[in-house]
Amino acid sequence: MPMSDLRSLLFLPATAQAFIERAHERGADAVIVDLEDSVLPEQKEAARRQAAEAVRLLSGRGLPVLLRVNADPAAWRADLKEVDLRCVQAIMLPKVEAPAQVIELADALAALERQQDVQATVRIAALIESPLGVVRATEIAQSSRRLYALGFGAEDYAAAMSVTPEPANLRTAAQYVAINARAFGLAGWGLADSIANLTDMARFEASVREARNLGFSGSVAIHPRQVPVINRGFAPTPEELEWAARVVAAAQAGRQEGKGVVVVDGRMIDQPLVERAKGWLERSRDEGASSAQPDTGAPARG
Repeated sequence: MPMSDLRSLLFLPATAQAFIERAHERGADAVIVDLEDSVLPEQKEAARRQAAEAVRLLSGRGLPVLLRVNADPAAWRADLKEVDLRCVQAIMLPKVEAPAQVIELADALAALERQQDVQATVRIAALIESPLGVVRATEIAQSSRRLYALGFGAEDYAAAMSVTPEPANLRTAAQYVAINARAFGLAGWGLADSIANLTDMARFEASVREARNLGFSGSVAIHPRQVPVINRGFAPTPEELEWAARVVAAAQAGRQEGKGVVVVDGRMIDQPLVERAKGWLERSRDEGASSAQPDTGAPARG
C-alpha cells in the first residue's frame, strides 16, 4: 500500500518486544515504533537500542515502519543515531509548532542518508498538538519536501487548551489540520475525539467516521482493537461503493452521448464527483488484491 493511502497506524512502544513480535498480525496498514510518550525517561537509552532492532524486524516482515522520535532536537538526534534508515519509511516528529522544527529534522535526515548510503528518501510526518501548532499549520505544511503527513494530537491539544478531549472541543482545530493537509497534498491523520477510548467502540467508530468526513485520511491507533474500526471507518461503505459504480457507469454512458453532466439518484454528477467515485473503486480494488496476497511474515513467538 502506498504511504499516502495509509488508514491505520498502530503505535508500538519501542520497549514492548512482545507487541513488536506480533505487529504483523494486527491488520494495521503501518506501525509506529514509539520513543516518545510511551517510554519512561529512565528507559530512553535502552529503548533506542530496542527501536533499532524493532525497525529491522518489522521492515523485514514487509510492514511500512515509522519511528516517532522525541521532540527535543538533542533527543531526536540520539534517537536516530543507531537506526538503519533503510528500514524506516518516515520519521514522526511530535509537538511541531514551527516550520523550523521540520526543516532541522529534514537536514539531519539528508546527512544521515548520505552517511548510510540510503537511496530512498525518508519522509517526515509532523504531529500538531498545541494551539500554536494549529494556527501555524499552513506554514508547517509547506516547510519541507520531505513532509508527507500532518497529524492532529487530540490529547495534548486538549490539555494545552484546558478542555476535555471531546468532539465539541476538538472539531475546529482538527479540521483546520485536515484542511491544510489536503490543501498541500499531504496525508492527514487524526480524530476530533480522544484516542484513548478503548471500551466504547460504538463511539470510537462514530469518531472515525466523523474524522473521515472532516477530511482526514487515516488515524493512529494505540491498541490493536482500534485497528479494524479505523480501517473500516476510512474505507468507503458498501453503499458508497455501489453508488460509485453507478456514477462511473452513468458518466461513461453520458460521455458516449456527448454529455458532460449526468444525473444519478436525482443528483447532478459532474467531473469532481466522478473522480471521487473512481478513487473509491480503485482503492477498493487495490485493497481487495492486497488482502488476497498470502501472509509471508515470520510467525510470531509467544
